[in-house]
Amino acid sequence: MKSGFVSLIGRPNAGKSTLINQFIGTKIAIVSDKPQTTRTRILGVQHGTQERPGQAVFVDTPGIHRPLHRMNVRMVDQAVEAITQMDVVVMVVDASVSSGAGDRFVLDLVARASGPVILALNKIDLISKPRLLPIIGRYHKESNFVGLVPISALSGDGISALETLIWEHLPQGKPLYPDDYLTDQPERFIVAEMVREQVLHQTEAELPFSTAVVVDRFDETNSDGLMRLYCSIIVDRDSHKPMLIGKRGARIKQIGTEARQEIARFFGVRVFLDLHVRVRKGWRESDRILRDIGVTR
Repeated sequence: MKSGFVSLIGRPNAGKSTLINQFIGTKIAIVSDKPQTTRTRILGVQHGTQERPGQAVFVDTPGIHRPLHRMNVRMVDQAVEAITQMDVVVMVVDASVSSGAGDRFVLDLVARASGPVILALNKIDLISKPRLLPIIGRYHKESNFVGLVPISALSGDGISALETLIWEHLPQGKPLYPDDYLTDQPERFIVAEMVREQVLHQTEAELPFSTAVVVDRFDETNSDGLMRLYCSIIVDRDSHKPMLIGKRGARIKQIGTEARQEIARFFGVRVFLDLHVRVRKGWRESDRILRDIGVTR
């Protein structure tokens, strides 16, 4: 029997959250095409099988980038800590974009890992095989990886081979969590993230990076079978508020409708969702708000 922690490390928008959702078999991390979507560590448990007994505990981390605010400093700190604290490190690289100084920085960080490091070359569905082969060759020379696996986290291509390699390098041990354990994220965090995911999908430019979602009130499902949720979407500037609300409230209504449907599917109940947009200037430097959204030291 094997059991251990596996960290997913990489640059923003490399596909780490899509990958952890593939591993766990259900959506526990929100995804978007915006960099810095993941703001805190998210743990998901993959339970073994009769042929492969044990547990692989995956940890999705924020993308490693140059931090400009206290929030971003804490995000990067969480990712860096996960490199030395895990049994296996999977470095996720977006193979469809040119590598640069940021990738070099991540390579230098994973070189500090005490355990085995696997390279997952993601988004191979976006490039041709002739372009992929030189990338594989270059990374083979870069670091002491125990394995390199081309994958598409979106389509699932190569995921089985990557899982097999990860399990080969897990240490022996008993399961760390109960058989029905899925993630360490509390329900309030899951609700806030599903609302924020819709903000990311339906807004543009700088707005997604300067927004946060806080659950003000969470009423569990009662006798009428309805979960009641009251959330605030926090923005950094007065000018951002009408951008989120939209003409005659159309955008905030659409965000609420899509988020409510996602939340209802996840929890399997009917949902009432009330959203308000509030301006909190400089919130990315506020310890209280960062604590409320789960971005801790």
